Amino acid sequence: MGIIVFIVVLAVSGLIVGALARLALPGPDPMGIPETIALGLGGSFLGGIVARVFLGTAGGLIFAVLGAILILYLYRRFVQHRPLTGPGARS
Repeated sequence: MGIIVFIVVLAVSGLIVGALARLALPGPDPMGIPETIALGLGGSFLGGIVARVFLGTAGGLIFAVLGAILILYLYRRFVQHRPLTGPGARS
């Protein structure tokens, strides 16, 4: 029972962090709920590492969202080959 609760909490927190990151960056993102959860979990992992290395403490929600924003920006820039702003951002 404990592992199921852990997975559900992890998925919900990933969804929240991923959704906040998608709201923070302008433009369309054709990704579904599983991709948003993966974005949030990746951002939480990256933000936690950065906070631990530079601050010596746990990351928290702010670092998780900042990490997810960075991952989303890099995804748009290098995988989708579109800028963050300008006429090409909406394509």
